[in-house]
Amino acid sequence: MSKEQSKDGYSSLALATSLFSIRNITKTFPEPSGQGIFTALDNISFDIIEGQCLMIAGSNGSGKTLLMRIIAGLMEPEGGDVFFHGLSLYSKQKESRQTNRRLRGELGLVLQDADAQIVGETVMEDAVFGPENLGRAVSEVKKAAEKALSEMGLIGKKDNAPRQLSGGEKRRLAIAGVVAMGCTTVIMDEPFANLDWPGVVQTLCIIRQLKNSGRTLIILTHELEKALALADRLIILHKGKVRADSSAEEVLDALDPEWGVRDPRKHYGSIKDCSWLED
Repeated sequence: MSKEQSKDGYSSLALATSLFSIRNITKTFPEPSGQGIFTALDNISFDIIEGQCLMIAGSNGSGKTLLMRIIAGLMEPEGGDVFFHGLSLYSKQKESRQTNRRLRGELGLVLQDADAQIVGETVMEDAVFGPENLGRAVSEVKKAAEKALSEMGLIGKKDNAPRQLSGGEKRRLAIAGVVAMGCTTVIMDEPFANLDWPGVVQTLCIIRQLKNSGRTLIILTHELEKALALADRLIILHKGKVRADSSAEEVLDALDPEWGVRDPRKHYGSIKDCSWLED
């Protein structure tokens, strides 16, 4: 990237070439006691490059989920802005509306609790929900949903009720809805939460499949030992601040115990071993 800086201290080229540019994001809330203000996100800035698998790690309360909601256009920051394809999500009202519409069609979220985003009475009904709400033709929606369910290994259960699925299958159904929408960017919030070993392996296989397809992945997790081998880059959040942002090797070499993130290499030997996939 060019080192030429714009007035806000960031290169104009960064805004033009990054998929997302997060700039000086701040979010505060009143303290539960009513005394004072709690800073949940504190002047956060970084870029997300198209096609990258970015892992964001941090202990509970570090700000991961809150940051995800702001990047996804679901919660407005108190300060700063998010640029998607170089266009503002929050600063300019007209531009923000246009950018949010584009974001809805390109970004998919997979929540920590898969049950919270399953809305259909059958697996197929759930898979078509997203693309239907984008206003796509009925024939196109059905074809996209069937293809997505096939890719997730769920086409044989398309008439089943989602409650009959295992935890890993529910996670795959949530991902199928995102794939059916044609999303090129996927955010996964704690994708291994509440899954047994087979469920984790199933989810990892899908993450690898999405990565190999060229999609941009943003994975929020504190379980680095399960998926770090798939990450192109690692960011550590602690108390609402970015503490480290580089390759996984460089971040772990500089890890501070106060950040609440364990170095999985102590048990796995190297980063390439940090995966629950067997191959």
